[in-house]
Amino acid sequence: MRAEEVRILWLFVFFDLPVGTKAERRVATRFRNFLKDDGYMMLQFSVYARVCRGEEAVEKHVQRVTGNLPSKGSVRALQVTDRQYDRMRLLLGTAKNSEKTGAKQMVLL
Repeated sequence: MRAEEVRILWLFVFFDLPVGTKAERRVATRFRNFLKDDGYMMLQFSVYARVCRGEEAVEKHVQRVTGNLPSKGSVRALQVTDRQYDRMRLLLGTAKNSEKTGAKQMVLL
């Protein structure tokens, strides 16, 4: 595959983790910190996304998430194309300045 044919994909991670006890909150925080350290940006408190360069990178990051799953709760992953990501719209509420202008993601290829 030539460099100009590389597809830019977005990987979303959605999760619903228990936070009723101090130990559960610690596990949930550890998972969120893992996502941030792995290059994800927070879209909502339990929705994170990161840019990936091709299908292989998506699979690599899905495996990394799988390796860091909390023992309780549910975690889902969804991949979308860059074009689909660009069509996302903020529908409700007051947008923060960063949301109004869109997230600036630098892609180094």
